[in-house]
Amino acid sequence: MEEKMSRSIANAIDYKGFPADKSKTGGWVPAALILGIEFCERLSTMGIAVNLVTYLIGTMHLSSATSANIVTDFMGTSFLLCLVGGFLADTFLGRYKTIAIFALVQTLGTCMLAISTRLPQVRPPPCEGNPTNTCKKASTFQMGILYISLYLIALGTGGLKSSVSGFGTDQFDENDEKEKAQMAYFFNRFFFFISIGTLIAVTVLVYIQDEVGRSWAYGICSVSMFIAILIFLSGTKLYRYKKSLGSPIVHILQVIVAATRKRRLQVLNKYDKGLVLYEDYPESSRIRHTDQFRFLDKAAIVTDEDYGSNGSVAPNHWKLCPVTRVEEVKMVIKLLPIWATTIIFWTTYAQMITFSVEQASTMERTIGGFQIPAGSLTVFFVAAILITLAVYDRLIMPLWKSWKGKPGFTYLQRIAIGLFLSTVGMAAAALVEVKRLSVARAAGTQSTTSTLPITVFLLIPQFFLVGSGEAFIYTGQLDFFITQSPKGMKTMSTGLFLTTLSLGFFVSSFIVSVVKRVTRNGDGQGWVGDNINNGRLDCFYGLVTILSFINFGLYLLCAAWYKPQTGRQKEDMQMECAVKSSLDEEC
Repeated sequence: MEEKMSRSIANAIDYKGFPADKSKTGGWVPAALILGIEFCERLSTMGIAVNLVTYLIGTMHLSSATSANIVTDFMGTSFLLCLVGGFLADTFLGRYKTIAIFALVQTLGTCMLAISTRLPQVRPPPCEGNPTNTCKKASTFQMGILYISLYLIALGTGGLKSSVSGFGTDQFDENDEKEKAQMAYFFNRFFFFISIGTLIAVTVLVYIQDEVGRSWAYGICSVSMFIAILIFLSGTKLYRYKKSLGSPIVHILQVIVAATRKRRLQVLNKYDKGLVLYEDYPESSRIRHTDQFRFLDKAAIVTDEDYGSNGSVAPNHWKLCPVTRVEEVKMVIKLLPIWATTIIFWTTYAQMITFSVEQASTMERTIGGFQIPAGSLTVFFVAAILITLAVYDRLIMPLWKSWKGKPGFTYLQRIAIGLFLSTVGMAAAALVEVKRLSVARAAGTQSTTSTLPITVFLLIPQFFLVGSGEAFIYTGQLDFFITQSPKGMKTMSTGLFLTTLSLGFFVSSFIVSVVKRVTRNGDGQGWVGDNINNGRLDCFYGLVTILSFINFGLYLLCAAWYKPQTGRQKEDMQMECAVKSSLDEEC
């Protein structure tokens, strides 16, 4: 019996609901199956997003601005819906069912998109003669079919992405040093699979869309997702599952409401013997009381009103919450400063897939007799991510472990490195734009977008720096939000992390709109006007660099203020022992 108990994992069950056996569940095999479905999701989503604007302009006959907004809204909504997926997984479905259901939804949306690009009834007729006069825009019905397809995909992506990383880490036991080290490698390999999927999407799938047919490319996405679902389901018996602990949003609201109702009470020192804090969690899953955000402690103070007629505490969680639940809310609040200071990175990222591509379209891109498509410059971005991950995984992590005894940089250090590299990347982009504009003026092509006599490879440093920054910040954010969130809120916190991507795009749009309005001159041309040769994109990049630098300083302050929950628990135990010793009590 003791041997069987030693092989079981706390808070984890198998597919039958029994305690998970460490020798039969979890580890790298089921984790690899989970990585497989994430790879196919990235292949599918990016294979559609990166080349969708050309379909909207060339086939649906929409304007450039409208097409760009549709793509931006599609990507932003995909990440915002991660919050919905995280809520459902933590509250009702669990991560396994959430992944399976929303993967099917995404497959359905991709299949619908493949069919809609094939059938002439859901596309406007081709242009005849002069496109400006004879191109018929897509009808309301045709756009409706397109929107349904895209937002089914967005819904599937949101639900899927919010649970995949959390379910992957569920396969490793944090209390086992060996498996805990494996979890650190999992975060890097998770992002490596995402990057490989993106690389194949922007090369192979884009080529198939342009040269063979979009319906074929989208069909490949549908089939790959369906196969990935079957492979994922095949590992049902191998997975470790965590039970849903109720709605995290309701738990947060209960603590806030209870603390507000008892706002007139005084919170004493936590070691004062007169302070009675309610706790009903089992000893093994309790979180020790901390001194941060002491106002919330009022939610756990037991008053006369909390006692029932039989003399025992009869808690109504809207009036009295256990200490552990209060501490969970504190943990979520502590995540928010780090969350807020990482949004600007994704604003920088947005420049790499918008203005940097527009820069490339004006520069010399010919190698021999082949001209590199401007959009394909993102290959350098993805290559930087893959190279950085490989170097970090195979070189830096082993060296760091032998030197410091830790498997690589901490999550806060990785986020800091990512923010720093993106700031330097934007500074490099500003310098390159200064050079490009000087060539444009010398060539007398300010009023046109003809090819300038300057090589496009000058853009590689900014792609490489921001790409390397993404490799660090994505894995660091993922690690931070999963390991530092309460156990019952890990999926929701992953969704919170993914909203930084969405908000980064929206902040970028906001900054562009403000800069365009403030810097507009008499002819309507500002820093980011219609013609970048007449604009001052270098000044705009400089502004983003300054904002990134200020944000980096704020992040360092937030990182210095943040105290990991595990470290805080040890500190509290030591402090509590010291207090008890002074009172001649046993520690």
